[in-house]
Amino acid sequence: METRLLKTRIQTILCIGWIQSYFSKPENKDCVAVLGISGGKDSTVAAALCAEALGKDRVIGVLMPNGTQGDFEDSLKVVKTLGIKSVYVNIQNPYESIIEGISDNDIDCSEQTKINLAPRLRMSTLFAVAQSVKGRVVCTSNKSEYKIGYYTMFGDDCGHLAPLRHWLCREVIEVGKSLGLPDELLEKTPSDGLSGKSDEDVFGFTYKELDAQLSGSQVQDEEKSEKIKKMVASSGFKRRGLQVYNKEEAMSFLSVSNEEWW
Repeated sequence: METRLLKTRIQTILCIGWIQSYFSKPENKDCVAVLGISGGKDSTVAAALCAEALGKDRVIGVLMPNGTQGDFEDSLKVVKTLGIKSVYVNIQNPYESIIEGISDNDIDCSEQTKINLAPRLRMSTLFAVAQSVKGRVVCTSNKSEYKIGYYTMFGDDCGHLAPLRHWLCREVIEVGKSLGLPDELLEKTPSDGLSGKSDEDVFGFTYKELDAQLSGSQVQDEEKSEKIKKMVASSGFKRRGLQVYNKEEAMSFLSVSNEEWW
């Protein structure tokens, strides 16, 4: 077996063990894994890892189209291939109601607002399902998207556990192949499902180029290389998360303690 394939197989086994360890903790031992199924490689591989770790009966894939989506059949194919349970929730009504409600207050929702609203509604749905069935939400984002901020805050970046967060896009595909998943489920062109563009169209560079730079290799096209660097830098606020005021730190310049002050 080639070294790369061997490393991928080892990483796959270790990740399966990590998921098992998470669900063996006292607070999680009777829980099921709940995750959104888009039909893309990330949700497919994450679901497959959970099915390997827990058994397919402890994995629930939630299908959440926004109205009628052309790639919905891909989600059904994933559920059928993996043999996991599924839940169907169409988010179109709440999506349109929120847009309409905001518009009623003379606020125009930008296209980006509309694009980001869908994953936030999907995440609310996932947590509602998980709470109802005693589940834990699995975040399916990968390292490539995470590092450049290509995700929606409080949307597809959320969850109780994130098995793919340290894997680049190409590594997720390699893990999928290690799990024996069909190429048609791993090679689907990634897109946000709303803008009508592929991820790479939005980026202005390919995932191959992104993965290369994140791995420390030099991207030949200097303009693309600089664009990747700027996206990593400008999205830092997303990865820092919620900023919390620390009253003890703020009072540290005084000689008295916070307790004495009050």
